[in-house]
Amino acid sequence: MENQINLDNIISSEIKRLSDKYNKEYLDCADIMLITGLGRDNVRAMMSKPDFPKICVGKRRIVSLAAFVSWQMTKEFRGEYGKKN
Repeated sequence: MENQINLDNIISSEIKRLSDKYNKEYLDCADIMLITGLGRDNVRAMMSKPDFPKICVGKRRIVSLAAFVSWQMTKEFRGEYGKKN
């Protein structure tokens, strides 16, 4: 229970930090490249995974800032972030 509270606090803080820094509610591939430091092909591969919380608008894939941070932090907390499926 305490771990969940800590994770929720971390997620909330990170959402606020990124929202203040980028002044956006939705992120595209280029934004995620800036945030993560990953290359375009790696970000596109990540966004193609079934568990990634993307929204498709035509051919464009975007993700809400809150959904991205929650997904990323949950993966990292579980030790899954960066592992190949």
